[in-house]
Amino acid sequence: MGLPLCAAALLAFFVFFLTLFMHCWHFKVHEVIFANGTIEDDFLMKRNALLLELDKRRNEILPFLNSSVVERLMDESENFGLHESFEIKHLDSLENESKVSIGYFRKDQDHIGCDQLVNVKAVDVLGSGYTKIVLKVVLSEGQTVALKTVYDQGTDIGRCLEDFKDPLGCHELVSFKLKKEIALLQRLQHPNIIKLRGHCEGDVGAGGITAVLEQGCPLQMIQLLQSPWEERFRVCLGLTRLLHYLSNSPLGSVALLDFQPRQFVTVSGELKLTDLDDASLTEPVCRTDRDCVLQFPLRNFSLPCSAQGLCEGLNGMRNLYNAYRYFFTYLLPHQAPPALRHLVDHIMNATGELKGGVNDTLEAFEDVLHLYKSGLHLDRLPPSLIRDYAVMRGMSTSGNMEYRCWPSYSHRGCLLSVHGVKEAAFICNSHPQCTSFSLGKQRTWTGRLLASFRSGFSHLIPDGNSEVYMKKNKALSGTRV
Repeated sequence: MGLPLCAAALLAFFVFFLTLFMHCWHFKVHEVIFANGTIEDDFLMKRNALLLELDKRRNEILPFLNSSVVERLMDESENFGLHESFEIKHLDSLENESKVSIGYFRKDQDHIGCDQLVNVKAVDVLGSGYTKIVLKVVLSEGQTVALKTVYDQGTDIGRCLEDFKDPLGCHELVSFKLKKEIALLQRLQHPNIIKLRGHCEGDVGAGGITAVLEQGCPLQMIQLLQSPWEERFRVCLGLTRLLHYLSNSPLGSVALLDFQPRQFVTVSGELKLTDLDDASLTEPVCRTDRDCVLQFPLRNFSLPCSAQGLCEGLNGMRNLYNAYRYFFTYLLPHQAPPALRHLVDHIMNATGELKGGVNDTLEAFEDVLHLYKSGLHLDRLPPSLIRDYAVMRGMSTSGNMEYRCWPSYSHRGCLLSVHGVKEAAFICNSHPQCTSFSLGKQRTWTGRLLASFRSGFSHLIPDGNSEVYMKKNKALSGTRV
């Protein structure tokens, strides 16, 4: 009995060991298969997510295009099967499934296209951000423009590569911001929006797209703070005119979600919006009044929820208060003409409290402009001011003894904007060192004259475009002028 029992026990042990070995082997095999399956599933999930993002970005652009283009793109979307389950065969044609060709955008007669960008010369980097880089370039015919394209070293590309590990798809995804901007620049045309000169979609990569813009100077707030009030008022006026247009644009009420001075440039002194990729073209949807609250670091504002379930007017309020806190506060009140300060203070109080809308604000700015250009705000200046000055017409001065005043159009002397001789005499009387001033033909953007004030000069020279006004008491007393 002992031998058969031993044999049976040995056999049982062998079967148990073999079963355990097979289980372990199957476990290892399944572990490898599961691991491989996870890698493949993860790959598919990332590609599907990327395609969904591309589809989402394309749909964002559709409202900005004309109806024929929208129908064409929707037909392509159905053919691509982006709203169906994704199969492996679709993944190899990523650029074809998600691409919105820049050729769909309207081309103007003076359009600058790819042919004109072949032999361009880059002379400077005007700016760069998370998504785009802007280069100052000279075209072959010598024309200077700004080229805006996708920034391969930008934050957006880097984040996309971390998420999706697809350089081609990421370049296409990030390029949609620039495509959206091109579409908006074609639909939103205003003197205070940068002019789109053309665009080009290159052959390199799915998103090799470039916008050709008129060249502007990046807005330098520190430099602007040191400029004459008239130039600072011009910036604020242009901004208000822009916000009025955006509140009633052809695309509806437009909110600038990324409202910062860096989104603007100046072209020949005129403020222009140059970045539109973060614009929102719909008023927020609401259910109750609590959904229509604007929150800022120091203030909150609210509007009632309309019967249509929209926070009507909220986009305009957002833009206006951002204009107040980023521009008006710093540029508008300081050094304003004394006779206009009460009107400027009214604008500051109304926009700071949002007591009026964009329409009211623009009307107030236009009133200030009218008074300033017409000189009506100077009616209280006595006519006797100019009697204290001797005038030499057709003359200018040489060997000038300059003095500096602030803010001046010239850093080396005192060059100020005046409505006419009476205002220039008033300014000269308010400067203890001033003994004379000259008026030429040069005018500012408002049509006002530029007057040069000085403490003395050595002699007069003939100049048919200039008049010299000299204080009589200085001349009679023998003071060297």
